[in-house]
Amino acid sequence: MRRARQALSREESEAILLQGSSGVLALLGDGGYPYALPISYVYAQGRLYFHCAKAGHKLDAIRRCDKASFCVIGQDAVKMEEYTTYFTSAIAFGRVRILEDEAEKRAAIDLLARKYAPQDSAQGRQRAIEREYAPLCMLEMRVEHLSGKAAIELVRDKKG
Repeated sequence: MRRARQALSREESEAILLQGSSGVLALLGDGGYPYALPISYVYAQGRLYFHCAKAGHKLDAIRRCDKASFCVIGQDAVKMEEYTTYFTSAIAFGRVRILEDEAEKRAAIDLLARKYAPQDSAQGRQRAIEREYAPLCMLEMRVEHLSGKAAIELVRDKKG
């Protein structure tokens, strides 16, 4: 990172991943063009999990090249009077694989269900999972590198 003073620690970067509700997954798309899409996710133990349909552009891209990045914005406060934003963000880099093992797939969808419906009972989660399970594909991205960055104004405020 060019501006090392703005770099977040691994713990701060992971906190952004843990607290975020969506991010942007970037893949190598058709014709060598980047393909970036907003997607919901869950982060656990150095891995990101996503769900998708069993066919489509995303899966085609992953099958061609498993390398990906995933960006989550933790904070984005526009400061009009300063012509800037006070932001925090994290970017994970790694490789994506399609989960084929039934136990892995079910564990990953359960993590997603717990994140997005934490108040639901175990039975409620299971009913929802079973209702949506047949057309569902689960993806896992192993994070190989994680970086985070904060606006210089936030860095100054933290030190001040």
